[in-house]
Amino acid sequence: MFISKIFVMKMKTILYICFSLLFATSCNVNGQNNSTKEDMKYNKLTDFEKSIIIDKGTEYPGTGDLLNNKAEGLYICRQCDAPLYTSDSKFDSHCGWPSFDDEIEGAVKRIPDADGRRTEIVCANCAGHLGHVFLGEGFTLKNTRHCVNSVSMKFVAAAEQNIQKAYFASGCFWGTEYYFQKLKGVTKTTVGFMGGHVDAPTYRQVCEKNTGHLETIAIEYNPKEVSYDELVKYFFETHDFTQSNGQGPDIGPQYLSAIFYSSDEEKSIAEKNMKVLAGKGYKVATKLEHSTNFWEAEDYHQQYYENNGQTPYCHKYTKVF
Repeated sequence: MFISKIFVMKMKTILYICFSLLFATSCNVNGQNNSTKEDMKYNKLTDFEKSIIIDKGTEYPGTGDLLNNKAEGLYICRQCDAPLYTSDSKFDSHCGWPSFDDEIEGAVKRIPDADGRRTEIVCANCAGHLGHVFLGEGFTLKNTRHCVNSVSMKFVAAAEQNIQKAYFASGCFWGTEYYFQKLKGVTKTTVGFMGGHVDAPTYRQVCEKNTGHLETIAIEYNPKEVSYDELVKYFFETHDFTQSNGQGPDIGPQYLSAIFYSSDEEKSIAEKNMKVLAGKGYKVATKLEHSTNFWEAEDYHQQYYENNGQTPYCHKYTKVF
């Protein structure tokens, strides 16, 4: 009897502690959310927006404002304005919600649902609910579908972003992209070809060294965060601009160093930096040419090192300015 009473008392104590911890944790979570949102100055949400973003609800299929949006631009979190997706990754899956096959690096966090069947996606910055991600459906080559509630996002048209483009060639475009996609202010990188006389060349054609094209990277950047002058300096500091027959072990005309300028201002900035390098004793082999048609390379070349978990073999950063 004595043992039974002790056992009962212990069980009551354990249960009391468990309920106390559960209640305390719940209060603490609510307090943290309110405090964090106030500190971070998150955008004020309507009741409907809260039901989706905070309470993890789902808007009715086919009703979202952004479902059929095909304009170029940026999709940002409605709660905290963090960039989530670009228009280039959006596609029509006919599922009733906006669909994307890729997110901006580090922008979206994946969380397994409690039922173990689906994977929730939330904004990595504020944890606002976006929707769910599905793999292996075959809609695009990336085999990924971010199924996102329209109400979880806001759209910023490209014209409103004041996004500009720059074109550089510095050997293997995998390595050039590897460095530029890490630079603050660069919103998108695309590898391809420029400077030649063949329309829509394939990688195989360029490798035959008779198209006149150089492996080139197209950079989209926000001039409020990074200037063209800074891009040019970074270009010179991430490859051997004195090599005249290629880059590193990659020898051939398609691997030459070049800046393709799109305006007199860009040309002037490039020339200024080349003169600075010459004044430092460098023999600059970089070509300076006006930009022409940019031909995008095949999908498997895009973000090559990021997708394959490798690092460049013929590019490295060296401070020269």
